[in-house]
Amino acid sequence: MASTILSSGVRNNLLTLQQTTAQQSVIQNRLATGRKVTSAIDNPVNFFTSQSLSDRSSQLTGLLDGISNGIQTIQAASKGIDGITKLVQSLQSTVKQAQADAAQNRPTKAGTALSSATEAAVTSKSLKDIALDKRIRDTTGVDVLDDGIANAATASSSGDLGIVEAQTFLGLSITAGTTTYTASFPSANATVRDVVNEINKSGIATAFVDEKGQLNVKGTGSETVAFGFGTSAVDGAGAITDAAAVGTNNNTALGFLANDGAAATSALTSSNITSAVRSNLIQQFNDIRDQIDKLAKDSSFNGINLLAGDRLSIIFNEKTGANQTKLDIQGSTLTSDNLGIVQATNTQLTGFFNFQNDLDLDKATAALTGSMTSLKSLASTLGSNLSVAQTRQDFTKELANVLTTGAGALVLADPNEEGASLLALNTRQQLSQTALSLANQADQGVLRLFG
Repeated sequence: MASTILSSGVRNNLLTLQQTTAQQSVIQNRLATGRKVTSAIDNPVNFFTSQSLSDRSSQLTGLLDGISNGIQTIQAASKGIDGITKLVQSLQSTVKQAQADAAQNRPTKAGTALSSATEAAVTSKSLKDIALDKRIRDTTGVDVLDDGIANAATASSSGDLGIVEAQTFLGLSITAGTTTYTASFPSANATVRDVVNEINKSGIATAFVDEKGQLNVKGTGSETVAFGFGTSAVDGAGAITDAAAVGTNNNTALGFLANDGAAATSALTSSNITSAVRSNLIQQFNDIRDQIDKLAKDSSFNGINLLAGDRLSIIFNEKTGANQTKLDIQGSTLTSDNLGIVQATNTQLTGFFNFQNDLDLDKATAALTGSMTSLKSLASTLGSNLSVAQTRQDFTKELANVLTTGAGALVLADPNEEGASLLALNTRQQLSQTALSLANQADQGVLRLFG
């Protein structure tokens, strides 16, 4: 079969029309898929580079779930510490309530009466005032023999306790627990009131004369108190030594037994009266203490509890081995025992806080203060780790977005550009079709020669 030979004009216009149609097809495919590079054939460099960037972006996006879980785990532990801190504050409040209670078990002792009804009748004063005004040393003129025998008060004299006049210095020695207070002062003109005032300066004991004329000495805390009163003809140091020595009889002048304790007087021991207020606070303290352990056990997320000693690893990049970037957080086992908070009790037992004892309450206060310091330190550490994890989370999101954008820039088509190109090709196609029609008309002009 013979082939048809087209004229040069028709052939050129037809070729142009075919090229335009092919370009239209390419652009239409780009607009349909949104990509200008769909395979390695289109652009191998851009195709494989884009694929690598997309893969890394996908891997980083996959790590975001793990980072998010890690952040929630840290926040769960942080919330646990916040709760435990409030419980420790409640314990502090409980201890303060116990300390504020007017303790009934203060060690106390009352001596024999230093004044009598006969003296009250003679002086027209109360037994209390007579006792307070009495001098310590034997008053010259009333008892010229200075024989160490107490002189009763008269209408013109306050009387004395009978300490021989040669003892020119008086001394006090007071010991409560591990604290000792000593003082000395001249005996001339010194009265029972001076002794009371000196005892009250100690801070570890108080003294007063009651309405019966008895000198009362009472510890300010729960610890056993040893009280001694001494004299010296030489100096104040000698009087203090005498006050603390065993065997002195000077305490008798104040109405106390001379030598039935470790010091010059019998020890002032607890009356063993249990405070009902403090007893009620013991159960409250122990219940709150137990809640600390329970709250710490409940501070887990997705099976990991940083307050139970668990370890958390948050992976930040897609690499492995030495090139892997991650954050390792070693948790702490948080319990009331580890915080130094032991149980409370009503008696003196090793490893417990005796709520009836002021010294133990002071120890409880110190332990709770230490617990708060430990909690603040742990909260600070978790806060720092949380900040790192959140920063890396934001960075990973932004980096994944950058990678996705970069990958798209290599293979995605610009719809505006492609649309403009398609419009131009459509116009070119119309012009090519018109030119082809004109070329055909020129060829048809030959036929008129045979008309």
